[in-house]
Amino acid sequence: MSVSIKTAQEIELMRESGHLLEKVHDGLIPYIKPGMSTKEIDRIGEDMIRSMGCIPNFLNYGGFPGSFCISLNDEVVHGIPSEDKIIQDGDLVKIDAGLIYKGYHSDAARTYAVGEVSKEAKQLMDVTKQCFFEGIKFAKAGNHLNDISKAIGAYAAKYRYGIVRDLVGHGIGTHLHEDPQIPNFPQKRRGVKLLPGMTLAIEPMINMGRADVCWLDDEWTVVTMDGSLSAHYENTILITDGEPEILTLTKF
Repeated sequence: MSVSIKTAQEIELMRESGHLLEKVHDGLIPYIKPGMSTKEIDRIGEDMIRSMGCIPNFLNYGGFPGSFCISLNDEVVHGIPSEDKIIQDGDLVKIDAGLIYKGYHSDAARTYAVGEVSKEAKQLMDVTKQCFFEGIKFAKAGNHLNDISKAIGAYAAKYRYGIVRDLVGHGIGTHLHEDPQIPNFPQKRRGVKLLPGMTLAIEPMINMGRADVCWLDDEWTVVTMDGSLSAHYENTILITDGEPEILTLTKF
């Protein structure tokens, strides 16, 4: 395993890439509403990315046909944008996006509640988001990767949620997916030692029911096996000499 350590110049490029992606996520919020198709949101988001002089890094990545992964309700991740998928009141909408700025990638995901959702759905969203923040408490130089994984898993386990095991976070930089892989559940090994200059995409994916997932026939969309709701929250972070820096979230 080779984990890249970014130089000061590379960190600045990663920081700008993350900042621009945050602007895209924020800019999409008004469009996440009943009656919008996921394809419309994909088109609007791609236009935003390209208007900034950036490239949507999901488009054609491994053959993925959209610029955004837009997943509804029991869809965990990798939902393909479609004219036929219309957002309804009460939906949970997961938007996973990334862009390339001057050769450097950013990656972030959010889960949105459309209109009125149940208390249980709102709690799932809140817990999934907090899982990320519990994990990055340990994203400090000198700690090990499994410290992050254990913290995420322990927090989700308090609520007896299913922690997706088939999909994990990852390193990020000049490639969308770099070493190391970052599970959201405890490992037997400590994992790599965290060093300043590492950039990581940490992304809890949590199901209201069982952890089991499967892939639909499109070979991209991942859904919960039991049909339960799922939530997803992700940011690109930088390991520093002190507290981690969240590159895709300046307001929190």
